[in-house]
Amino acid sequence: MIDVEATTAAPSVREDMSTIPVLDVGPDFPTETLARELDRAHRLLDAATRNVPNRALASLDRVSRRWLARWDNAHLPEIDHIARTLGRPGIYFLSVNYEWGCTCRAAPSPDRTSARLVRVLDWRTDGLGRNLLAARVAGRAGPFVTLTWPGYTGVLQGIGPGRFSAALNQAPMRKAVGYYYLDWAANRKRVWGMPHSTPAHLLRTVFEQAEGYRRAKDMLIKTPISTPAIYTLAGIDPDETCVIERQETEARVHEGAQIAANHWQTIGWNGHARGNDSAGRACQMARVPTAFDPELPWLADPILNPRTRLVMVADAKSGRFLAQGYENNGAATRVLDTIA
Repeated sequence: MIDVEATTAAPSVREDMSTIPVLDVGPDFPTETLARELDRAHRLLDAATRNVPNRALASLDRVSRRWLARWDNAHLPEIDHIARTLGRPGIYFLSVNYEWGCTCRAAPSPDRTSARLVRVLDWRTDGLGRNLLAARVAGRAGPFVTLTWPGYTGVLQGIGPGRFSAALNQAPMRKAVGYYYLDWAANRKRVWGMPHSTPAHLLRTVFEQAEGYRRAKDMLIKTPISTPAIYTLAGIDPDETCVIERQETEARVHEGAQIAANHWQTIGWNGHARGNDSAGRACQMARVPTAFDPELPWLADPILNPRTRLVMVADAKSGRFLAQGYENNGAATRVLDTIA
């Protein structure tokens, strides 16, 4: 894929831009959002798979489903249902695959009365910004909102009002031999032998089950996962912020106001940084204010780039969050500014 030149400032929003739908759903939110937004799901899959032959998607699906079945993944029946409903290849692969760059900040609110999460998600896939939706889920430990897509079974970012906000970043690729593509293949082989939940499925479980910041933090630290990941967590009080860097069965916690991109902060953990200019994005994010400003005046290159797909600012104490979808040519939706 050829990148176009990066945008350097957040563009103005056109009057004809769509709004991000907010759907009130139950615990089975992936199937409910799919049933209610089936056309949106097909449009997203059309954009995501248009350059991939169906034969290749079918092959990737077979491998992905075998891995889910091999380790008795709890979400396999749900993904089977989604695959049957959509009736096209690519569902299993897209349910377990993630190849993105992200930039996050967890820090106190400007008046230092609460904790806030600032999140920017980058991904190669077209259509993620314009087809973004907010699912307000009736979770067991309390309601939460996940910014997601119809039929997606994991959680990449969300807010649980009165509990915490959290987001998942892709971790650096582990260096096996030092050559990128050989390392990529070695890491894929390693995943095949991992019986643990995906990082996105773990974050879903945390939102479903954790009653507050301390429990969420404990789960994100101790629960084994199938691949390395970086979690950013913001609770209620201004001192409840951290970044949790994860290997499959190890964790390193960076307390306080923190930044996360797609490289390790932990000394001795090495890997290929992900996304566009991970270090540059992290440095710039350190200066980003946590204020609720729908104009997003801080959103600029390199945090904003042609792969940016969504922006979120969340405050779990008040339950307020704002979000906007992006595509490679700029803003794709109006700003959603609401209470979770």
